[in-house]
Amino acid sequence: MPKNKTHKGISKRVRVTGTGKLLREKTGKRHLLEKKPSTLTRRYAGVQEVAKSDVPRMKKMLGL
Repeated sequence: MPKNKTHKGISKRVRVTGTGKLLREKTGKRHLLEKKPSTLTRRYAGVQEVAKSDVPRMKKMLGL
């Protein structure tokens, strides 16, 4: 049985913590920022844990 390849798109977007949690950046802070209020763009900052329903699929794509 051959090894599973890592999905490169997911590997660039998601980080795995030491305890095995998956972290991702929040969406909405790439473009069209001029029209968005600064309170909103501040809220987009930082990382967020991946939704529990998406974790099994993403772990499979990461080869974990």
